[in-house]
Amino acid sequence: MGDLRMAAWRAFLEAHARVTTLLEEDLQRERGLSLAWYDVLVQLEEAEGNRLRMTELARRVVISKSGLTRLVDRMVEAGLVTRCPDDADRRGRWVEMTPAGFERLRDAAPRHLRGVRQYFTSELDEQSAGVLTHVLGRIAAKAAAELAARESRRGR
Repeated sequence: MGDLRMAAWRAFLEAHARVTTLLEEDLQRERGLSLAWYDVLVQLEEAEGNRLRMTELARRVVISKSGLTRLVDRMVEAGLVTRCPDDADRRGRWVEMTPAGFERLRDAAPRHLRGVRQYFTSELDEQSAGVLTHVLGRIAAKAAAELAARESRRGR
């Protein structure tokens, strides 16, 4: 691998770590909401019926998959989501956003989007945004295909 490609890898890792740290600090300070909680609420808001099975939620969250069950437990305690039985699968449970969860998301979204613009998109012109979207999309698709193949080999 060439030096420039390794430099791109390092730049990606550093940018991701620093930008998510800034977004986390801003959301916590101004809205009392962690970035992981925000991510869960966004995933539920975008899902059909505003609910997902835990396994699907784990696939969709972007920020933090570790400790997702405990994170959802704390969100249930805070009244932002509920757990509902899955009538089609007795072992399965749905995670569903509550009206309070919708309200917290509506409250936090402007701050989060302001941070994304401030720390990330302000550095992109249309051409670089297109290139970045294309390249990162290809990388994400390749990684998703590999993860699916591994799950298939494990018999999931």
